Amino acid sequence: MLLDSVDVSILTELQDNGRLTNAELAERVGLSPSACHRRVKTLEGSGIVDRYVAILSEAALGRGITVYVTVTLDNQKHDTLQHFEAAVQAVPEVMECYLMSGEADYLVRVLVRDANDYERIHREVLSSLPGVARLMSSFAIRRVFSRTNLPVPNEVNI
Repeated sequence: MLLDSVDVSILTELQDNGRLTNAELAERVGLSPSACHRRVKTLEGSGIVDRYVAILSEAALGRGITVYVTVTLDNQKHDTLQHFEAAVQAVPEVMECYLMSGEADYLVRVLVRDANDYERIHREVLSSLPGVARLMSSFAIRRVFSRTNLPVPNEVNI
């Protein structure tokens, strides 16, 4: 799908503020409200706009510590991977999980209140996930920056 400069502007504005009204968005990108609405619906329908969310403050909700955990499984059989992925997805403190290449099988981002909270999650939850052979944890000292806005290319393969 080819995106023109108006599509790129719409996507950029929506990434900055997903709560803009259609009229506000139309004004910002230089379209009529009806033309803007059609374009947004097309972008949503194509899957480029995945969803709309509110980004909450981790610290304000008492989850100010980020821990990155590399997980090595006892094997890489399809069933082992599937069982691990289903189980880790059910852990509310786990914010992201990636299947990795290299030494570890997964990289998991966990949000916790403090070191004691992480110790509990490590002992009671992570270490008992299906197939887990080894966990290595690294605590983030501080976030340097975080982005939610993706760069928008002019051409997207859908």
